Amino acid sequence: QVQLVESGGGLVQDGGSLLLSCVFPGRAAWRSYGMGWFRQAPGQEREFVAGIGWNPELRYYVSSVKGRFTISRDNVKNTMYLQKNNLKSEDTAVYYCAADEQYSGHSLMCRPNNWGEGSQVTVSE
Repeated sequence: QVQLVESGGGLVQDGGSLLLSCVFPGRAAWRSYGMGWFRQAPGQEREFVAGIGWNPELRYYVSSVKGRFTISRDNVKNTMYLQKNNLKSEDTAVYYCAADEQYSGHSLMCRPNNWGEGSQVTVSE
């Protein structure tokens, strides 16, 4: 397993923006992994938010974030990003990055086997 390293969470006002980053450390195989973001709000199950395949043109978003969030990856820096705009209070959660060698970016990421430690995002009204 690979331990992913996240950064960029914090407190932001309703309507604001945040950029999350996730580094895939020290593996030349990074380019063969599909990547994704999940989130877990208090008292709720962890849910998939967005994913990007090893082909960065293939991206998938759940409907609640489509048009507000943008997922991207930099294959030189081994880093994935989630740009979040027009944040709402319901976006408050711990955000986790994930990696899966079987994920293509066409749909939901189901069972990733590599996770980040989580990054708290709080949107205040």
